[in-house]
Amino acid sequence: MKHLPNLLTLGNLFCGCLAIAYILTAQPYTSMNMSGGLPTWSWVYGAEQMYYGSILIGIAGICDLLDGATARALKVYSPIGKDLDSLADVVSFGVAPSIILFKFLWDALMSEKNAMDASMLGMSPAFLVACFAALRLARFNVSKEYIPKGYFRGMPTPAVGMFIASFPLLAWYNPWGIGAWLHNRWVLYLIITLLCWFMVSRISFLKMMPAKRTFAAAWPQLILVVATLAAIPFLHVAVIPFTFVLYIILSLIKRMPEEEGETAPE
Repeated sequence: MKHLPNLLTLGNLFCGCLAIAYILTAQPYTSMNMSGGLPTWSWVYGAEQMYYGSILIGIAGICDLLDGATARALKVYSPIGKDLDSLADVVSFGVAPSIILFKFLWDALMSEKNAMDASMLGMSPAFLVACFAALRLARFNVSKEYIPKGYFRGMPTPAVGMFIASFPLLAWYNPWGIGAWLHNRWVLYLIITLLCWFMVSRISFLKMMPAKRTFAAAWPQLILVVATLAAIPFLHVAVIPFTFVLYIILSLIKRMPEEEGETAPE
């Protein structure tokens, strides 16, 4: 049982790697058929692969949530487990989402008038998410700063990864035309900039596990869960960005104790 948390972390990493494989094979491509002696080309559509990649990032998020809960329940803690968790998070919530953004930027650039002159540099900002995710996790692992229980310093990478993972779902179902905005490269550049800044910022973000099991300590998490469940029938897949924005708002309202004027323990 003591290895269960690490097995869940490896499940997170496995799903992240599989998500990357699915996302990379997305988008239409051509296939050559030699039947009849002459080569013929036909389109092979793989847009649904991006959808599967999103689902796998979601499963990786569940594994990431369960490995920490399992480690606390079993009272199993180790430096290897901490580093392994960060390495898995970089892949599942940094690299995989970056590839989603790369694909969306590619699609946005290909839809512009000067598509034939589009440079790879126009899609390269997508990988800033992976870079800043790695920086945020490295800082988390080595930081000696006192952080009150129940908070993160900077946005956690799983939140960023899950938000970006909703993009293929939004494009697939296109609720209220939201998916169309994700085919605008300037909208994507703005999203990338904000997410990178959130991850390395000094802003405090809530953990889903409150510091105390009291209403005074847990009301933001309760609001987040109840509002999300209530919104699912109305928002469908758009509930993911809704929850993400609500999470930011609640984190800004319920700040760390020292940010409210209290003194942190020595």
